Amino acid sequence: MAKEMSRELTRQQYLDLYYYMRLNRAVEENMVKLFRQNKIVGGLYSSLGQEAISVGTCYALEKKDWIAPMIRNIGALLVKGVPPRDIFMQHMAKYDSPTKGRDGTSHFGDLDNLHIVSPISMLGDLIPVMTGIAIGARYLGQKVVAMTWIGDGGSSTGVFHEGLNFAATQKAPFVLILENNLWAYSTPVRRQVPLENLADRAKAYGIDSYIVDGNNVVAVYNTAREAVERASAGEGPILIEAKTFRRLGHAQHDPAEYVPKEMRAYWEARDPIALYEKFLTAEKLLDAAGKKEIDKKLDTLLTAEREFAENSPLPPPEFAEGGIYCTGDDCHKIRAKWERPIAEVTPPKSSVTPVWTVPGFGSGKGSGGAAAPIHFGDAPAAMEKPSENGRPAKTATKGTPKKAKAMSASASRKTRR
Repeated sequence: MAKEMSRELTRQQYLDLYYYMRLNRAVEENMVKLFRQNKIVGGLYSSLGQEAISVGTCYALEKKDWIAPMIRNIGALLVKGVPPRDIFMQHMAKYDSPTKGRDGTSHFGDLDNLHIVSPISMLGDLIPVMTGIAIGARYLGQKVVAMTWIGDGGSSTGVFHEGLNFAATQKAPFVLILENNLWAYSTPVRRQVPLENLADRAKAYGIDSYIVDGNNVVAVYNTAREAVERASAGEGPILIEAKTFRRLGHAQHDPAEYVPKEMRAYWEARDPIALYEKFLTAEKLLDAAGKKEIDKKLDTLLTAEREFAENSPLPPPEFAEGGIYCTGDDCHKIRAKWERPIAEVTPPKSSVTPVWTVPGFGSGKGSGGAAAPIHFGDAPAAMEKPSENGRPAKTATKGTPKKAKAMSASASRKTRR
């Protein structure tokens, strides 16, 4: 592993990646305890063994960039700046949580400051949403990249393909992380997709893709950083398939007994944090004293954050009747942040003559204007001329073969039927 990881980052960046992966795992371990104490009211979904993906990909973004995490991307929230107390309180449905206790899972965001879009339970729907964020920001003159994540199972949904096609046609500055953790609930990848590499799905939309070891945080970061830079430079969307393994069941209620013991043992020996610790130690970036210092920092932070969350009150009952729908400024006072002159995208400066040329289909001008000759094969173009009542009338040019006229009439009758 040490040979596979590069030395392109600074010492602090290497340690940041380690800290956030450790924080990711520690936050989830604390939530498991809260769940077993019946203090978490919603579902709890683990990212054990997948921390390198959330942390490495989000760490490749800049503060101005946008993310839309899924349920196993707590690491991305932490990298973006969400405090652990918000994650605790959100799952405990406390009044001081980001949603004021209205949601008991990870459905929260921060549009104003951290540029986080709330997760959507319908898997795949975040792809067109984040594509919209990306092209909307470009329209406003903002040079940002949007990123979201999807699982191997979610890549089989229709909206995954629709959204990715939309992103490709718009050349959106968008990066999609496809976490191939081998299981879509209890369905193995080999039973749902006839592909060895899910990254091959990007070929259908003419976009580039990468495949990366999802348990190698430095490789994940380097790959994501290159993809982000390319998307930002105008090369369009990029798909990254991160190969990993879901070490626990779909959620706390799922013991995942369907996973072969040999498979679990294989991946447990490739724990991303353990592998990274070996690398940091071998490269003399982390020693026993440094590890002990990080342990103490995490323990102090999470003790305080968990205590704050547990002492936060539950929302009052009457609070449930509000906040169901966004009602405007009293809900979200968000305005477009223009970073380009508005005149560039408003008439008359932005007007474009609505004339186009398609080979074999004429100039495309509308009826009543100029002629719009349409012809196929050896059939000459139909010409448009005004009739006696002033309305345009189409007449076939001289020399039109009778066969062509018959074909045209036949096609017209089929259209009417």
